[in-house]
Amino acid sequence: MHQTILATDLDGTFLGGSADERAALYDWIGQRRSEIVLIYVTGRSLTTMRDVLDDLPLQPDHIISDVGTAVYAGAERAPLPALEGWLDEGWPEHTPAAVRSILARHPHLTEQPVVEGRRVSCFYSDTDLAGAARSELEAAGYDVLLSAERYFDVLPRGVQKGPTLLRTLSALGLPPERTLVAGDTLNDLSLFQTGLQGVIVANREPLLARAAQGLANVHWSEKDGAAGVLDALHRIH
Repeated sequence: MHQTILATDLDGTFLGGSADERAALYDWIGQRRSEIVLIYVTGRSLTTMRDVLDDLPLQPDHIISDVGTAVYAGAERAPLPALEGWLDEGWPEHTPAAVRSILARHPHLTEQPVVEGRRVSCFYSDTDLAGAARSELEAAGYDVLLSAERYFDVLPRGVQKGPTLLRTLSALGLPPERTLVAGDTLNDLSLFQTGLQGVIVANREPLLARAAQGLANVHWSEKDGAAGVLDALHRIH
């Protein structure tokens, strides 16, 4: 029996589309549960995922949360030891204070109230002002992701959804060639830059569509959210 690893974003992707489309995807996976390794790869923290997890008929095998800055393995959702050192190395204890000292010069950014993982996250509304803050933070040695025309995430350099997923697959002994990644916004771009098979769903953010142009590993689904994910699963499983 071969397995397929589905590493999927949640909001707009696995949780996107109509109720019937979501049910069709979840039923399809449920009927093949032993054949599918399900990894949620999300910008949400574990805390803000709890209601979603309680409502979904499918529980993930593993979770990559906080835009790739935290990994929880297995049903017990324990941090994955093989990645903890790498994640901590890029985010020493003084980092949040250092980031906030820079953000203080950019009062148009509003810090998000519930954030876990190794990041500082804000909301933004003005793209030009957010770009100026991004430039200053990147010059200070951090990665910055803007997505959904709302979210502003400050991350350890080199740590995003894609690099964390590759390390997670390696640590768990899961085959990259049997992995499908799925997403809809710009903070999913690094998933597609891994070279893994990918699907970008039809309700994609225009900025992601532009940034991912030319990536040969990407299937551009004409279906929204869950229907787009199922469309891609039919192609590879």
